[in-house]
Amino acid sequence: MRKKDMNLSLKLGLVLVAFVVLLCVASFIYLPYDYEAMDISNRFSLPTAEHLLGTDQFGRDVLSRIMVASRSALLVGILSVFSGAIVGLATGSLAAMSPRGVQIVLMRIIDGLMAFPGILLALMLCAVFGKGVMNAVLAIAVFMIPTFARLSYSMILENRTRLFVKAARSYGVGRFRMIFSHMLPGVLARLITQLSSAIGSAILTESSLSFLGLGIQPPNASWGMMLSEARQYVLTYPYIAIAPGAVLLVAVLGFNLVGDGLNDYFVRRGSR
Repeated sequence: MRKKDMNLSLKLGLVLVAFVVLLCVASFIYLPYDYEAMDISNRFSLPTAEHLLGTDQFGRDVLSRIMVASRSALLVGILSVFSGAIVGLATGSLAAMSPRGVQIVLMRIIDGLMAFPGILLALMLCAVFGKGVMNAVLAIAVFMIPTFARLSYSMILENRTRLFVKAARSYGVGRFRMIFSHMLPGVLARLITQLSSAIGSAILTESSLSFLGLGIQPPNASWGMMLSEARQYVLTYPYIAIAPGAVLLVAVLGFNLVGDGLNDYFVRRGSR
């Protein structure tokens, strides 16, 4: 990628994402304090050199909890999006290459999933499967499936009439080899763009579930759970809510900017 091709959105997005990733990596190397350790005598400590972001209502170090929470955010965000993308791409590709009847059935199922708002579907699935990290991953992955299914379905239908596809068919190339060797590579640019934006959405959804008590559970840390715990103290001690909220904003904004920047880059490259 040439320097002039890297637009401002992509540059800023990469910086913000790098900050969150470094925060996660640093949490495995060094934590200022034990993120679970409570010190009631030191509760609601203002940000100082000893506690850079202060302490919460239980005397726990806010910075340490934010660093540990970045692990859950990236784990759930990346794992759920890639899981949903794999299933969605397979479903959309199968529908596009199947007979009309199978195509209609599969895409109506996808349309049914898309009819539910994402957070509402995730809430329902978490209520059914239970709380916890892996259930949050499963719930978010399910509502990611329609996005990627629609993407692969539309792109493959668009390419079915291309000359290179007709040539491959004339040489007897099978359906699955046709999809993976000739069609899906053409979706790669849009897939990368969609993956980046979807990770930001998944991180926000995980925080929303944790805020409502259905996502990450204590003693683990989550930005959403930290915001939920800080609600009743936010007017008196706003710093315990501002810090996790700011990091959540940085993470979501970073992945969305990367997605927008990559989309602009691929569009310009395609036009050239």
